[in-house]
Amino acid sequence: MARDADDLTPLDGRRALIEEIAAGEKPKADWRIGTEHEKFGFYADSLAPVPYAGPRGIERLLHLMEGLLGWQPILDREKIIGLVDPVGGGAISLEPGGQFELSGAPLETVHQTCRELHAHLAQLRECAEPLGIRFLGLGASPVWSLAETPVMPKSRYEIMTRYMPKVGTRGLDMMYRTATVQVNLDFSSEADMVKKMRVSLALQPVATALFANSPFIDGTANGLLSNRAEIWRDTDNARAGLIPFAFEEGFGYERYVDWALDVPMYFVKRGNVYHDVAGQSFRDLMEGRLPGLPGARATLSDWKNHLSTLFPDVRLKRFLEMRGADAGRWRSLTALPAFWVGLLYDQAALDAAWELVRDWTAEERQALRDGVPRNALATPFRGGTVRDIARAAVAIARSGLAARGRLNSEGVDETVYLGPVEEAVESGLTPAERLLVLQREAWDGSLAPIFRENAY
Repeated sequence: MARDADDLTPLDGRRALIEEIAAGEKPKADWRIGTEHEKFGFYADSLAPVPYAGPRGIERLLHLMEGLLGWQPILDREKIIGLVDPVGGGAISLEPGGQFELSGAPLETVHQTCRELHAHLAQLRECAEPLGIRFLGLGASPVWSLAETPVMPKSRYEIMTRYMPKVGTRGLDMMYRTATVQVNLDFSSEADMVKKMRVSLALQPVATALFANSPFIDGTANGLLSNRAEIWRDTDNARAGLIPFAFEEGFGYERYVDWALDVPMYFVKRGNVYHDVAGQSFRDLMEGRLPGLPGARATLSDWKNHLSTLFPDVRLKRFLEMRGADAGRWRSLTALPAFWVGLLYDQAALDAAWELVRDWTAEERQALRDGVPRNALATPFRGGTVRDIARAAVAIARSGLAARGRLNSEGVDETVYLGPVEEAVESGLTPAERLLVLQREAWDGSLAPIFRENAY
């Protein structure tokens, strides 16, 4: 998430909320791919996490990136907390524990995504290496405790930090100790959104399994392959999860809006001030009777900011966000958009993916989500395993990418980026399981080598 919105256009009733989401509809020719990824900063000499302040801190790194890129700084109480590209639309932002995030520009092909990621990582290294900083691609920080994890000076995160322990046991772990890669994709109509939402919600646990890459936390392997996905199982379930109502008859923009209205708010932003209204109702803000800010009425920025604080496995705004994957090594950062673009951006592939999942029950979908953090591709399903589903889904994605026919300068199409997931399906081994083998057989039980193995 790059920056919170500041559009003070007043909202004229519930219909305006629905229209804001519907305004995201685009013809297929205008569909784009937006890839985001987070990574943990650490000092190469001590393997300690990087704090915000100081001559070798994240604040200094952001200023160096500002000078290199010429992007505009994002400020919170006069502190730099990110950068935004005023031309291309990309942004760099900070997650609560200092996870460094690239929010990629909307691009036409996965080839362009690959180039963007290479450029970003090269630019980051140019600025970070003189400070002795490197970055780690994992779904959860492997050794640092919550107490050891730095805190970023962002107002919204201060409010969330106070609220999270009231609504789940793992919210602070989610904020400070997890990292993800996600892709944001477009839809052409309400019906297209519904089909894509249902397919991607059903298959999100499959993506979690394919990209499982967080087997360590607190310095140990605890039997999980995706600690990140397990943490999300008890973060704030009023705003997270598989949102089963998406599969009910009549689902569309209106139903999602009604659900969002009933999810408690975190904050209301007025000017540069974040007002803590955690737990209070957006409906009350719409009616000018919010206890935490009496008399204030909802604006378009309030709605956009509220939508950004909802955490379902697939999030709907003016586009759909795929949120189920662990962060990983750089090849996984292009494999994720390739997987979802292949499934969702070709009509024949989307139809085939829907046929794959359409008769799954809500209980089966939830069982997959509950099972994959521990068992990943070995999670049981209908007499087989998630690996069987993944094999079918990856094959459909390959067909969808081939049908798109988007070639790079060497005449290669986007199927080239599916390598990591095809390898996982073929071997049955996730990135997490490969790391466990390395720890056991090559690292003599130590986790220090992971800072070399999984560094960008």
